This record gives sequence, C-alpha cells and structure tokens, in this order.
Amino acid sequence: MKKEETYPRSFSHIGITVPDIKKAVKFYAEVMGWYVIMEPSTVKKERETAIGQMCIDVFGEDWEQFEIAHMSTSDGIGIELFSFPNGIKEAPEFNPFNTGLFHFCVQDPNIESLIDKIVSAGGKQRMPIREYYPNDKPYKMCYVEDPFGIVFEIYTHSYELTYSSGAYED
Repeated sequence: MKKEETYPRSFSHIGITVPDIKKAVKFYAEVMGWYVIMEPSTVKKERETAIGQMCIDVFGEDWEQFEIAHMSTSDGIGIELFSFPNGIKEAPEFNPFNTGLFHFCVQDPNIESLIDKIVSAGGKQRMPIREYYPNDKPYKMCYVEDPFGIVFEIYTHSYELTYSSGAYED
C-alpha cells in the first residue's frame, strides 16, 4: 500500500453571514481595504444550474433566496459574504469555549489605526491592545468586532513570526 504524502493546504476563503450585505461590503471595503470581486447579488433556489443545485446541497430545502458578495484580502484570501432574509439578524453570543469556529484574524502593522477605523465605523474594541513580549519585541494583538457583532482578531506580525521558535529567543 502506497503511503499518501501529507502537505500543508492553503487557505482559500471564509464565509461570513451578515445581516445587511451592502453595509457589510461597504465596511469591509472601506475599513479593511478588501477588494470587491463580485458585488452583492441574489441567488434564488432552483435546480436548473450547477450553482443552484450546489446551494440546495449546502443549505437544504428551507430557503428561497439569499444575497452573496465576494471580496478578497491583499494576499488573495477570499471573503464570501452571505445575507439570508429569514436569518437571525444579530450575532450569537461570543463563546469561544464551545466547539466550532470563533474568530478569524487579520494582520496590520498599524494596529492602533485599524482599531480606530473599526470603532469609527460602528465596531468595537473588545480588549486593550496586548503585547506578546512587552519592551522586547513589537508583536501585538487585539480582539475587535465589526458593526454586526462578528468577532475577529488583529495581529501586527505574521502568524509564523509570532509563534515560531525564533520569536521566543532573547
């Protein structure tokens, strides 16, 4: 039996459900600087196209239509925004202790400026900016919320640099 090689897969995109697709696209484009790849559009439940059938496979039968928009970060990671007319229009309570995805993270060396933009646009800063190695290395982080209650994190440096063994040496 031939052993299959395991290799690191790349990250393609994340799907985020929002209460108002146009407001979300505006926030993420203006505050985060993400590119709009596909403006908001409506998808209707139908079986005649591959996309229609795919959406039925994903969402089941209990829907008639939804809105979708596609965005991208500067490094090509996709942001797929969804808005469902009959969905709950508020974010669930933040609970990182339950199994499942509880945040995503973006990187910006000017963390203070990005937090100010998020707060000015109706979001929230959930905690003080913290340093991983105070007075030693400039690695910072902070949890924030967008105006829709979606929690995410900001790092000043890459994930690899922040957590690599070289990052911990004095």
